[in-house]
Amino acid sequence: MPKKKEIKKKKKKTKKKVQEETAIQEIVNHYFYSKGLTLEQIKGDAKKKKIIYSRFTRPAKQLLILAGSVKKAKSAIDKVAGWAKSRDLDYAIETVFKKWLELDKLKPKEIVKKPYYQGNPMVWSETKRKWYVIDGYGDWLEFAAKESDIEWRKTK
Repeated sequence: MPKKKEIKKKKKKTKKKVQEETAIQEIVNHYFYSKGLTLEQIKGDAKKKKIIYSRFTRPAKQLLILAGSVKKAKSAIDKVAGWAKSRDLDYAIETVFKKWLELDKLKPKEIVKKPYYQGNPMVWSETKRKWYVIDGYGDWLEFAAKESDIEWRKTK
């Protein structure tokens, strides 16, 4: 018959393991949230075997050890996700390891907006302090409309 002390030790070990697993699950789920998935989508895709959930547990555990806490691991995933999405790159939990030393320097790519008027690109002349519209033939025409008519488009 086992002693009471042995039984208590076994219970403590299993309880600690359960807490560790939930931290790992939290990190893996946060990674999928940063990809734009909901918990229901993650569960559904795991059942359909589109996502092999166990493939992400080892890197999540390594990230937890590297970061030291779940909160730091999540913020690292967020930084890498923002950086990668702004550059149209795919990323994984392993990408956080690769970018770990430069996490402080990682910033999303700046969005550049360029001016257009009626579908034609515009140029600002510093010397003449005027806007010019470049028509389809390459001619520079002086912009005479209101500045509110300028359309600013995002360019990649």
